[in-house]
Amino acid sequence: MIYTENELKKKIYKMIEDFESEVVEFKEATSNYSFNEIGKYFSALGNEANIRGLNEAWLIFGITNNKEIKGTNYRKDGNLQSLKKEITNGTNEKLTFYDIYCIEMEDRRVIAFQIPPAIPGIVTTWHGASYAREDESLVPLPMNKIDLIRSQVGRDWSKEIV
Repeated sequence: MIYTENELKKKIYKMIEDFESEVVEFKEATSNYSFNEIGKYFSALGNEANIRGLNEAWLIFGITNNKEIKGTNYRKDGNLQSLKKEITNGTNEKLTFYDIYCIEMEDRRVIAFQIPPAIPGIVTTWHGASYAREDESLVPLPMNKIDLIRSQVGRDWSKEIV
């Protein structure tokens, strides 16, 4: 689902109220943020959204762990949307963001990355490694979660006796 600005603001305020979960991550990212970390979060949040049967996950810049809207200057020069293409170079299946939103909240710039869930049966990886969320940390995707995603594939009839 693509959101209007008002829908997205309501959604973000609700996420702030509920605060971080395995499928929502807030980062202050005042001026810069590691592209590699964005890729890791893309993998982790997408995998977690798949496991929970959700349609999306979120990485949001400009909001602190204290639930304060501080704003961000990340890629303020205007090349924000190029991240969609850039992220495909590091993911399997050439996945990318559903959308990247840049909105004003409380007179501050907030960036919301809308991340798709992992494809059923296929773990989302970043440069060949799959990630997950544990509390507020990024960790390698545990085998039990890998199995949960892989088990979503239907029966392989090509292996059956005819």
